[in-house]
Amino acid sequence: MVDSLGFRMKFGVIAPSTNTSVQPEFDAMRPYGVTNHFSRIHIPDDPIKDNADFDLLMHNIRKELMFAIDRVMTCRPQKVIMGMSAETFWDGLAGSKVFQQRCEERAGVSVAMGSDACQAALRRYGDVKRISVITPYMPIGDENVRKFFTDCGFEVVQVKGLKCKSPMLIAHVSEKELRDAINEVNDGSVEAIVQVGTNLAMARLAGVAEFWLDKPVIAINTATYWWALRQNGINDRIQGFGSLLLEH
Repeated sequence: MVDSLGFRMKFGVIAPSTNTSVQPEFDAMRPYGVTNHFSRIHIPDDPIKDNADFDLLMHNIRKELMFAIDRVMTCRPQKVIMGMSAETFWDGLAGSKVFQQRCEERAGVSVAMGSDACQAALRRYGDVKRISVITPYMPIGDENVRKFFTDCGFEVVQVKGLKCKSPMLIAHVSEKELRDAINEVNDGSVEAIVQVGTNLAMARLAGVAEFWLDKPVIAINTATYWWALRQNGINDRIQGFGSLLLEH
């Protein structure tokens, strides 16, 4: 017998307790017969003013992450999706691989991560080399994102860090602010734009932005959910979130 609602796939999803964007965006992309089951990494909504505060945020996430994985695995999902992104980019490509291995050993199933998903998504668009990136992070977070994409062979033209003032306040960034950030990091030499930070609600806007820029605009929540679906043989074409879920 299989789960009556998640008869095609039952995903466990790990997200920070302060995150209010990844769950509704993942659910909006969810195909029939696929279900998402969230486990929260308990972290305080402490102010973030500088790199030291951002480092403390990462420490708080690392301290609670494995317990969140343990909790979600009690519903026996077939796969896990990492619905938070900063740690998946930390220490570049090598650090990302170590982190994924640790998570998969704890979960006992495969784990889809935003860092992996973003590079896989970029490669679906052909020979993309020059990218710009939008983040909600402080400079230390931006540096790790830049290192990851550089390690993967991309040239990072520009990183726009929004320096959000707390983990919860990331979700308060408006579509207008995100639109302005897209325009700021775009120029004729940029072949694709990537947004990271799963609490930035940019899935819908990224699809719209592709229309006016005529280039890939990849929101991390879209890329991560697309990657989790495609890795597991679910090839449904989903409208409303840009070309990645609709065409690839």
